[in-house]
Amino acid sequence: MLTLRPYQREAVEAVYRYLREHDDNPCVVIPTAGGKTPVLATICTDAVGLWHGRVLVLAHVKELLQQAADKLQAICPEVPVGVYSAGLGSRDTLAPVIVAGIQSAYRRASELGHFDLALVDEAHCIPADGEGMYRTLLADLKRINPRLRVIGLTATPFRMTSGPICARENILNAICYEVGVRELIVQGYLCPLVTKAGKDKAETDRLHIRGGEFIAGEVEALMDNERLVESACKEIVQQTRERRACLIFASGVPHGNHVAEKVASLGQRVAAVFGDTLDDEREQSIADFRAGRLKYLVNVNVLTTGFDAPNIDCVAMLRPTMSPGLWYQCCGRGFRLHPGKQDCFILDFGGNALRHGPVDALKIKDRNGSSCGEAPAKECPNCQSVIATGYTVCPQCSHEFERNRTRHDAQAGTAGVLSGQVSVATYPVQEVTYAVHVKRNAPPDAPRTMRVEYKIGWQQYQSEWICFEHTGFARHKAEAWWKRRSSEPVPDTAEQAVALAVDGALCETKSITVRSVAGEDFSRIVGYELANAATPVAEPDESYRDEPEPEYVPAEDDVPF
Repeated sequence: MLTLRPYQREAVEAVYRYLREHDDNPCVVIPTAGGKTPVLATICTDAVGLWHGRVLVLAHVKELLQQAADKLQAICPEVPVGVYSAGLGSRDTLAPVIVAGIQSAYRRASELGHFDLALVDEAHCIPADGEGMYRTLLADLKRINPRLRVIGLTATPFRMTSGPICARENILNAICYEVGVRELIVQGYLCPLVTKAGKDKAETDRLHIRGGEFIAGEVEALMDNERLVESACKEIVQQTRERRACLIFASGVPHGNHVAEKVASLGQRVAAVFGDTLDDEREQSIADFRAGRLKYLVNVNVLTTGFDAPNIDCVAMLRPTMSPGLWYQCCGRGFRLHPGKQDCFILDFGGNALRHGPVDALKIKDRNGSSCGEAPAKECPNCQSVIATGYTVCPQCSHEFERNRTRHDAQAGTAGVLSGQVSVATYPVQEVTYAVHVKRNAPPDAPRTMRVEYKIGWQQYQSEWICFEHTGFARHKAEAWWKRRSSEPVPDTAEQAVALAVDGALCETKSITVRSVAGEDFSRIVGYELANAATPVAEPDESYRDEPEPEYVPAEDDVPF
């Protein structure tokens, strides 16, 4: 039986819960390299095996299609999987699970037939409006089966020009589950990133924007400067002496060729792959890069979404972008774990980290151009590390920043460099939810707790467990927690506490202060700002610790679609 990580199991359960409780379409957000395919495979297996349904898996590039088909067959060999893709030379229409390329399938709904579920990988590629391939195909499939449900999976639930992908009027309507980059790093599922700006950076102030992105020709003209190419390549080679695999993103084909030529002139083995590179040449270069026979690989808009090379321990961005999604996808190539890999070094020559924020705290704009997050980063003038704005001393080189004593318009951000540093940050609370928590594998009479979950940003949640049914210090702490927030008597059970909390017995929590240490399993709440408190409330530096999740066991109940 497929064993899921705790967050993957929670994602599957959240999908089923959403499908049962709503009549529209959910989206699951899991970071790049966090393992969306096991979630997808589990849903396919349950849909076919438990509920006798039929599933269509959609993706937009053949690498993703091949990857999905291979992993589905490896993870759930008992489920027949067919492929419908001109690029892969297959037109299977009969299998209970069909993996299809959107370009091949979007006018072939009648040929593909009846489906109960459509799963869209990299769901941020669904256009915000207009017809488009996804909208055309899904509309035709709904004519065949009006009860068709769509499930999106993505690491970046937003578009460059129109903001979040989930809205009432869109194909995907709500995020039913999301887990953040930092959370998976501290739990050991993703590789930490260390971000540094290039010493000789391009000045992007004069670049013009069209359709939400810098004009491509202007970007290449700016970056393909002989002095800048030479300086950047020398710095890349120097900074990556101890690195094993460096993926370089260039701004255009001529620029990419010049970068490859310069790296080669410095005595390094390098290859370049572009959109028009011959398939055999591309596959050989990628194979050599993955195998460690090639240290540097240059590309232009080729090796982003869907490219999987776990040994990448450096990403060099020789292109500025206005797209937070592209910045995330490029950096995400280094998220995967690999033997001997301690972290991934992001060397940014385009000012992207300062423009968008680190990848665990992206600054996203909605359709109206207003910010949906912060970019909590600054560059150390001494070592060029890109770090959280809250640091007064650089954690990399110990440079002491000059304190701004006049005005503080922006709140100090969370840890921008994922490098194991201790950080204490205060977050506005957007939403609070309460639930009864039963300790796994506990006997029936074991005490339960109330789980309190605070939503503090995009992909960011912080939980705590209040132990009303325990004795001793745990009960004393729970009583103190309750009395700060309510005039109601302290409940005796977690179920009573949740019922009272849901009915509004607790005062509003305006913000929480969280202490995080990369490498520790959990961040801890160390303070609160309550609506009825004159000053913030500090908490003991203690938290309820949980046990590992069991393997996923599908629920044998009603069909969720």
